[in-house]
Amino acid sequence: MIFSHDVVIVGAGGSGLMAALYAKEGGADVAVISKLHPLRSHTGAAQGGIGAALGNEEEDHWLWHAFDTVKGSDYLGDQDAIEIMCQDAPRTIIELEHYGVPFSRNKEGKIAQRRFGGHTRNFGEAPVRRTCHAADRTGHAILHTLYDQCVKNQVRFYDEFQALDLIMTPDGVCCGVVAYELLTGEIHIFHAKMVCLATGGYGRVYKTTSNAHASTGDGMAIVLRSGLPLEDMEFVQFHPTGLYRLGILVTEGARGEGGILLNDKGERFMERYAPTVKDLAPRDLVSRAIYREIREGRGINGKDYVYLDLRHVGREVIETKLPEIATFSRTYLGIDPVKEPIPVAPTCHYAMGGIPTNYDGQVERAGRGSIVPGLYAVGECACVSVHGANRLGSNSLVDLVVFGRRAGIHMAETLRKEGRRKEPLPENPDRRVREMLEDILSRTQGEPVAVVRADLQQTMMDNVSVFRTEETLNTALEDLKKIRERAKHVVIRDKSKRFNTELMDAVELGFLVDLAEVITRSALNRTESRGAHSREDYPKRDDENWLKHTLIYREGEGAYRFDYKPVTITRFQPQERKY
Repeated sequence: MIFSHDVVIVGAGGSGLMAALYAKEGGADVAVISKLHPLRSHTGAAQGGIGAALGNEEEDHWLWHAFDTVKGSDYLGDQDAIEIMCQDAPRTIIELEHYGVPFSRNKEGKIAQRRFGGHTRNFGEAPVRRTCHAADRTGHAILHTLYDQCVKNQVRFYDEFQALDLIMTPDGVCCGVVAYELLTGEIHIFHAKMVCLATGGYGRVYKTTSNAHASTGDGMAIVLRSGLPLEDMEFVQFHPTGLYRLGILVTEGARGEGGILLNDKGERFMERYAPTVKDLAPRDLVSRAIYREIREGRGINGKDYVYLDLRHVGREVIETKLPEIATFSRTYLGIDPVKEPIPVAPTCHYAMGGIPTNYDGQVERAGRGSIVPGLYAVGECACVSVHGANRLGSNSLVDLVVFGRRAGIHMAETLRKEGRRKEPLPENPDRRVREMLEDILSRTQGEPVAVVRADLQQTMMDNVSVFRTEETLNTALEDLKKIRERAKHVVIRDKSKRFNTELMDAVELGFLVDLAEVITRSALNRTESRGAHSREDYPKRDDENWLKHTLIYREGEGAYRFDYKPVTITRFQPQERKY
């Protein structure tokens, strides 16, 4: 079946819903395709808050927020985009409040703000309370509110439709997507004047992750397979505090409310690594510090975790400001954080890299200004780049809403000004998808998806996580070469049409293999340490050779090439990061 709309948005998380809402309010006919029910989108798992220099708790300024973001990015973030985000953040928070987001309040009745890692006042002078929050369920509150607003404004939703391919004209214009409907097993074509990808991250590439099972990097992999580049894929954020062995996130807000990290000796070890901000250092620094403590034998009882101690914070703060963390600890570990410290270890959390875009969400084919007509990307799947080599906590949600809004406005304005017609569909636009699914369904001999996926996740966890070397990265590439061949022959038992989730698992495995290889090759290519990319064989940051963005293109199965583009620097010249 062919569905026709002005704008088709793929993904119903915070960025997709924000883009949909603004495109709709701008007069466009908008449809949202989501592989899940929208309220199951991963934005709902964001806990700690959304950063904005409101100054409700103490003096703050958007320029201080911008400086912290640039410094946190290890000077790889594009400063023009960062300035846009930080200037627009306070207005965005007020708008979300007016839409109905139930932010927590301080004693004066203003939106409450808490401390988060790397956020300071007066250009690094001291920590600042900048992160607005709804207890520790901020993403949940924003997601539900935006979904309500989209339903109110009659945005059309296609739930449990999984996008599998872009439709591109011979001239390189995007004119739609091909999607698989889980309910019926049918393949559908969505014909559109504009397509916006808001498909989230790829955390399921790794064994231990805070990401949902649906976070398989679909949009990034589809773009890569369409001959377009991905940017800065070597930069993968590991959040320092995931529940031990489970990877379930323990928000940075727990440390913002006074929680501290302890090693086996009971030492507050972050005092050694970041003497000024201590436990509220940026995530890349804290994750590396935890791994060093473990490697040097100071993990708890000699094991591979440390403690997050909230006992001194008190029951009232834990139950009112961190209720979800308390519930997770009690439910999954049987630990009451009021009485016992929580075992934590780093967990794969966020993709700094992704689909290269400008700050209106338009996808770039190569360097700046080389726009792919009709194609946008927003949220975690996109790379603006405001996060550079390391994202500061609470900047993900503000990225979603600021740039989701800008993309929605830009699409609506472009339609009004240009009255864009739909490009004619190419012949058999769903051919590649049909052939791919028929190939998977026809196999009779091979391994189950879960076995191959587990091996993929394990080699990425062992070789391409917080610390990397040429040796570990080459080991991963050798493993991935074999895993790619195994993935091409996985067998599924379910041959039915209705709700064949096993078939989609097999498709997603292919996406994960592509992205794992891109992450690993990009990490091997960048011979320096910067932000979340830590090469033990190249321990120093190298601005002379590597103050630039990586672009990687797929030129056939297992074949890639690199290109680069400059980092935009406006106010803040690169300097050594000290906390």
